[in-house]
Amino acid sequence: MSFLPISREDVKKRGWDELDVIFVTGDAYIDHPSFGIPLLARWLEFHGFRVGIIPQPDWHSKDAFMTLGAPRLFFAVSAGAMDSMVAHYTPARKLRHDDAYTPGNRHGARPNRATIVYSSRLREAFRHVPIVVGGIEASLRRFAHYDFWEDKVRRSIIFDAKADLLIYGMGETPMLELATRLRNGEAFSSITDIRGTASFPMLFLAMVLFVKSPLSQR
Repeated sequence: MSFLPISREDVKKRGWDELDVIFVTGDAYIDHPSFGIPLLARWLEFHGFRVGIIPQPDWHSKDAFMTLGAPRLFFAVSAGAMDSMVAHYTPARKLRHDDAYTPGNRHGARPNRATIVYSSRLREAFRHVPIVVGGIEASLRRFAHYDFWEDKVRRSIIFDAKADLLIYGMGETPMLELATRLRNGEAFSSITDIRGTASFPMLFLAMVLFVKSPLSQR
């Protein structure tokens, strides 16, 4: 089995003109089921989707995010197998000097808050292509949350990342359902009922309901 495309040359070798889904990850591309992004990519490939991966892109400009062009359905963004802040700092907020998910154990191959940074670069490069965020960094921050690193409450990551959808927890089922429904012609904006996902309207409604609840008055 050949590796998934990570360059335009790889896409052309497969005889493809474009990809359906492009994954962007803060980890190196290791084609093994212990790494979530390649696993999800292979899962979609198994179901007939054309998939590519952009591993550890240089986030200082949009150029690295344009390597594979624009996907037909959506970008799928993850900070990687670890939260990017945990990957960079110890619990004492001391800077780490290595990264087990980077070739050569090299530190600094991904930015702080990688999900937000990657999504911002994708918006800069492809303004109208839907962005789906997921992985442990997005899952743990899907609601307003206390941020240990800044010692304050931050809003849901979906707002800061300007993402169209957030998939939390195990992503195989919701990712496949989303891709299948989009392939069948449904509009992205109308897909708000997939279990294991959160979108701006859903989170806004949850916030309004909480503010009006007796719990918030205590």
